[in-house]
Amino acid sequence: MTPTEILTYALSLGFDMVATVPVAAPRYSAEFTAWLRAGYHGEMAYLAERAALRLAPAQLLDDARTMIVLAANYNPGPPPPGWDDPARGRIARYAWAPDYHDVIKPRLYALDAFIRQRTGRETLGKACVDTAPLLERDFAEQAGLGFIGRNTCLIAPGLGSWTFLAALLVPEDLERAIAFASDEQPNEQQTRTNPASSFRLPASGFQLPAFVGCGACTRCLTACPTRAFAGPHSLDARRCISYLTIELRGPIPVELRPLMGNWVFGCDVCQAVCPYNRAAPSAQRLTFVTDLERVAPRLADLLALDDAAFRARFRGTPLMRAKRRGLVRNACVAAGNSDDASLIPALAPLLEDAEPLVREHAAWALARLEGHAPRG
Repeated sequence: MTPTEILTYALSLGFDMVATVPVAAPRYSAEFTAWLRAGYHGEMAYLAERAALRLAPAQLLDDARTMIVLAANYNPGPPPPGWDDPARGRIARYAWAPDYHDVIKPRLYALDAFIRQRTGRETLGKACVDTAPLLERDFAEQAGLGFIGRNTCLIAPGLGSWTFLAALLVPEDLERAIAFASDEQPNEQQTRTNPASSFRLPASGFQLPAFVGCGACTRCLTACPTRAFAGPHSLDARRCISYLTIELRGPIPVELRPLMGNWVFGCDVCQAVCPYNRAAPSAQRLTFVTDLERVAPRLADLLALDDAAFRARFRGTPLMRAKRRGLVRNACVAAGNSDDASLIPALAPLLEDAEPLVREHAAWALARLEGHAPRG
């Protein structure tokens, strides 16, 4: 079978970009190793523990010869009015959709089944969606889907950086190829508001032109509220709001809490300011919930969650990763930053919460709001 058949089928499954590339070592092995050595991964010990596999992807599948790299646009469009209300907790855009692992992995299984049906292969390919030890952005760049920007995100000219990345490793030796879900060229308005959008990756060829990149732009580096970038292309996760609200299991460093605003799950700042995202198209192949109560819940409601209510409200969404204790911890920080004394009654009961983590952050938030409480 030809790569064209595979890529066409992959696009029919709901991916926006797909390419084939030989299984090889990452381009940025040395940089990744140095990043780990600097401790920038924080408490994400799994990154260091499985570093050897990330540097040798061929070990993920016996006889792996080709990596099919895929991207799905998750840009839900502009946030609804009220999303930035300090009395609400902001949720990163990617989490406005159902858990992407549950959405994308079945598509990879379907793609592998399609290939096996036509080649007679009886063994399974290796589907990789975020949790596998694979440097997806590195291989997406190798495959020609885009370039890694200063904010460490993969940026696809004409599509932007709002993308889920995935990969399928297979033993078939496939020629290199690349395909996109749409051949539409950017219109004049898109080109005027975002000159980079006038460039589209060619249907063949895998070397990005030298001018495609961040140029002199450093908007993402300077916009980060917690100054999480140690430099261009180098993110100190220990200061990143996404890490602090999702991956960090213990207390959030006190000095960073006032800088986090009202983010309660993830952060979009470094992507929102990127010029490549100015005219990025909205996702057409993923389902999103853009209701204000879903994408920016009231902090008072989050603070009132018990375990059962948390599971009922967020089951099937990425927010389950934070667990109730983490999300309520984050809501306490957002409440402390809100200058809204009306949240004091919602925080006070948390001083007796069963979770020490919640109690400590509630006390911090109450201390921050004391100066805003009405005087009797």
